[in-house]
Amino acid sequence: MHFSAAHYYDPSRAQYEEFDPFWEFVSGPLHAGSFPSSALDDSFGPQVRFVRAPSTPNQPPSAGLQFAGEVQIDGATRAMTVRIFDLAGTVLYEVELSPQTA
Repeated sequence: MHFSAAHYYDPSRAQYEEFDPFWEFVSGPLHAGSFPSSALDDSFGPQVRFVRAPSTPNQPPSAGLQFAGEVQIDGATRAMTVRIFDLAGTVLYEVELSPQTA
């Protein structure tokens, strides 16, 4: 993927409902051209919670649309925190998931 996004898949919104809800995190490119995001297939009821992407394809790294992600797990609570950053280290998106929702 050449953009950054957070998607939540929900069986109550899906065409196929026999699955547990889950998250998908996309963070890139680290050093390549960035591209627009595309429409998500609605089979699993996706919800776009965050997206940062160019409007035109193959934007160079100098356009500033380079991203990185980080996952931290708290050893005591087992909560998982996911962060998506830009080149400057600014947090663009953050979500904490408890063990019951992770």
